[in-house]
Amino acid sequence: MPSVIALDAMGSDRAPKPEIEGAIQAARHYGVRVSLVGNEATIRAELSRYPAASGLPLEIIHASEVITMEDKAVQAVRAKRDSSMRVGLRLVREGRATGFVTAGNTGAAMATAKMVLGGIPGVDRPALAAVFPTAIRTVAILLDVGANVDCTPENLEQFAVMGEIYFRSMFGTRRPKVGLLSIGEEDTKGNELTREAFHLLKKLPLNFVGNVEGRDLYGGQVDVIVADGFVGNVALKTSEGVANLVRAILKESLKETITRQVGYLLSRSAFADFKKRLDHTEYGGAPLLGVKGVCFITHGSSNANAIKNAIRVAAEFAERKINSKIEKELAGVRVATMST
Repeated sequence: MPSVIALDAMGSDRAPKPEIEGAIQAARHYGVRVSLVGNEATIRAELSRYPAASGLPLEIIHASEVITMEDKAVQAVRAKRDSSMRVGLRLVREGRATGFVTAGNTGAAMATAKMVLGGIPGVDRPALAAVFPTAIRTVAILLDVGANVDCTPENLEQFAVMGEIYFRSMFGTRRPKVGLLSIGEEDTKGNELTREAFHLLKKLPLNFVGNVEGRDLYGGQVDVIVADGFVGNVALKTSEGVANLVRAILKESLKETITRQVGYLLSRSAFADFKKRLDHTEYGGAPLLGVKGVCFITHGSSNANAIKNAIRVAAEFAERKINSKIEKELAGVRVATMST
């Protein structure tokens, strides 16, 4: 049976257009069944504009309410019980979908996922893990990137275990290198949180390489970088801003300096490759690690390509049973800790 992904069709800034286009592409290219969750009349009207959708494994699940970007997360979760987020996550809880994807309000998505799906035993707080490219044509992940502004050393310990399992399962690296984001490589550098977390991570049965600095994020020497949600989110948003700046400057410079046709075509091809490597829409959003179901959250500004890839990665996450691995290996870590 193909994977069934519940997609919040009302989540993005331009919903439901990117969601429907992305769902059509995912269904066509990957054979994933997609349940479009949201206002049925709105979805059906937009879907009718795409003759290519005929015959694809798409269905509409009605939800009468929408959580907007302006809504306060906790209030919206309690008040809007028939929101597209809540209905989609219920499909996962009931086994009618293998995963859920939203480009909606991040805080509301996390709160709803914790309420509807519950947490994996041994995980005090779930974490968002973002995938990004490196200089050596590999990828790395950073977690947490916004689920938890304030963290304890034990939270970072759990993030390290979950991130290592996620990276190993999704990218095939047998012993991913795990680093702790700090202001210096020395063991004594950092604030009280990172110094205490350092000693916890050092005891884990992971390939822990110690502290890493912000400049190391994209070098490719570390696969999994652990941080609290405040620092991780700032690092991620800063990186996205720098990537946009570099793309804009490079594009402008190419236009100004290239005159010969052959050189233009070659540089245009190189720029296209460069742009794709830095394009966050290729990586499919961030999984919420630590909840009892598959939940992926992507940008509110997501286009169809981002939605398509988020659906793809959510399906892969479910097929590889990453949550079961997290639960099993965290239990093993707890047993080992208690015996020492």
